[in-house]
Amino acid sequence: MKYAEEFRDPIAARAVLDKIQQVVDQIGATAEKPVHIMEICGGHTHAIFRYGLDKLTPAGIEFIHGPGCPVCVLPMSRVDECVELAERPEVIFTTFGDAMRVPGTRKSLLQAKAEGADIRMVYSPLDALEIARRNPDREVVFFGLGFETTTPSTALSIQQAAREGLENFTVFCNHITVPPPIKALLDDPHMVLDGFVGPGHVSMVIGIHPYDFIAEDYGKPLVVAGFEPLDLLQSVLMVLEQIRDGRAEIENQYSRVVPDDGNPVSIAAIADVYEERPTFEWRGLGEIDASGLRIRDTYAAFDAEVKFGIGYGADRRIVAEPEGCSCGAVMTGRMKPVQCEQFGKGCTPEMPLGALMVSSEGACAAYYQYGGARAAEPAE
Repeated sequence: MKYAEEFRDPIAARAVLDKIQQVVDQIGATAEKPVHIMEICGGHTHAIFRYGLDKLTPAGIEFIHGPGCPVCVLPMSRVDECVELAERPEVIFTTFGDAMRVPGTRKSLLQAKAEGADIRMVYSPLDALEIARRNPDREVVFFGLGFETTTPSTALSIQQAAREGLENFTVFCNHITVPPPIKALLDDPHMVLDGFVGPGHVSMVIGIHPYDFIAEDYGKPLVVAGFEPLDLLQSVLMVLEQIRDGRAEIENQYSRVVPDDGNPVSIAAIADVYEERPTFEWRGLGEIDASGLRIRDTYAAFDAEVKFGIGYGADRRIVAEPEGCSCGAVMTGRMKPVQCEQFGKGCTPEMPLGALMVSSEGACAAYYQYGGARAAEPAE
């Protein structure tokens, strides 16, 4: 296949759906006793609803939407620290657009910008580097955010800043990693998970072997998937076939993009610039060991936490979710977005209560975008 249209061919999709139905029947899965498959990537969540795959697949399959949106899992205390940095008069704060409207306890970055803070949306940390070059009398802070997908670009930017000796460029590092929260979910006795559709973009960087523990230690299958309808349908079929056959393996459906061993240049840059944090807080999941990254001492000059005295220490403030917000329950698969009493009412894309309605990868945003406000209306 060479073109996107081939990955959206309805005839090919029907053939895969027929095979999925056969395997579901062989497993004996029903609406009352479904197979629970978690997609970990927010991009997959949106693709499932954009193409109506949740409606096309048999009732014996239930999709669980995992913590696959890095903006959504960021604790509110870190948003507050972003605002604190951005409101410093000497700072130009740069960030991806997704993070602008995520609410903190006082305000969002967008509200801080409206009140006069110099906050600029960028498409890459390289944009932030250029702003630092053009404003040598200002401190330029880049909001380093994301899973392994965006971590290499931030690492490479820090390396470039070091080569140039840019003393006014720092990164507020909130990069996180995918495997530890999967382990946390599998260790949760209340979670019922039969298999995983693995993230495509993350795996493009790290490969498929960091997920080996899922099959080896927990006996669950995972299939790394692409983002087109046929990618996802084929990946679901591969997961189901493993369950039917009593196998637990890590398979790579997205091999046209994802090398099994990952991208060595990206992996090397990450290893050079970052080290694991002992622990990091995830919204909805709490503290997870070794799930976050921080900048190594070698590059401390480019660490905003060091330069501005904002640390991730034991004395930091824990911030609870807003009253009525169910983001934590949605991200851990305990609740569907439409089951939240605020969905489409007290929480909309225009006036979000929680991060899942803000981000382009958030599950609530996916439900709202493709189901509309009517998705919140009770069924007749």
